[in-house]
Amino acid sequence: MGILHSLIAQGWPPKSKFNVQDIPDMSGKIVIVTGANAGLGKETAKALLAKNAKVYMGCRSEEKGNAAIEELFKETGKRGILLRFDLGDLKSVKAGAEEFLSKEKELHVLFNNAGIMAVPVSELTTDGYDLQFGVSVIAHFYLTKLLLPTLMHTATLSPDGKARVVNTASLAHEFVSPIDFNTFKDCPQRRKLSTDQLYAHSKLGNVIFATELARRYGDKGIVSTSLNPGNIRTDLQRHLKGLRSFIIDCIVHDAPYGALTQLYAGTSPEGASFNGKYLIPWARIGTATPVSQNPKAGTDLWNWLEEQVKDI
Repeated sequence: MGILHSLIAQGWPPKSKFNVQDIPDMSGKIVIVTGANAGLGKETAKALLAKNAKVYMGCRSEEKGNAAIEELFKETGKRGILLRFDLGDLKSVKAGAEEFLSKEKELHVLFNNAGIMAVPVSELTTDGYDLQFGVSVIAHFYLTKLLLPTLMHTATLSPDGKARVVNTASLAHEFVSPIDFNTFKDCPQRRKLSTDQLYAHSKLGNVIFATELARRYGDKGIVSTSLNPGNIRTDLQRHLKGLRSFIIDCIVHDAPYGALTQLYAGTSPEGASFNGKYLIPWARIGTATPVSQNPKAGTDLWNWLEEQVKDI
């Protein structure tokens, strides 16, 4: 009943009380959006640029990133800044963070937006992790870890004493419990699962990480949230085929809707009080699954993630 209720309530949400026009002026604010060349990331970057933020657009492809920057410049009159790194390669993530830190001393909002779904189970990251979990969880954990000192410093300078980390998860986090550490790296147990199950684990990982970040750093000015952006038509579905693709296409909304909830978390004045919250479409506070809020699950995942990135 719980999942069915979520599917209906979040799949067909009421009209949003928050719109991009409600975003306050972002002049002087420095923001990173991962996966900013397409889909939700591109729409998020567009809205932020229109409100005068300095937006670093994290992209794997320099060509696609530059094309998105030019397109958004034509639409907003403001130019994003390419931050090229590959979330499927932790050394590349480190290089991207170092490039940003060589240019900026502050970071007001980090949108951990990028993700992938429905990829073949055989696909792994450069470092040998499940591709969906590696990109969505491990890479974003590492990026956040590298940028945390700057985020905390920025919080001390901000009028509200806050800096924000917004983690794009999914309703799919409700489909698995508990999180299975055997899904993170390639092994026989992992290969028995479907790509959908692996995707659900990656989204559960997003929520657990965001919640644990809130626990650990909330008293240092970090506001960490996670969210379900809604059923959105983006490049994320590019691997879907046949009837499945057709069914999904019938229940999805256009990308601008999907950006609303993360923009609400990342920019609204009330968002400064959302530490540890899980948001649902459109721009509402929701309830994540109990396992995603379990402190032991948070500690276990955090410790595991720390172990994976300690020698990079």
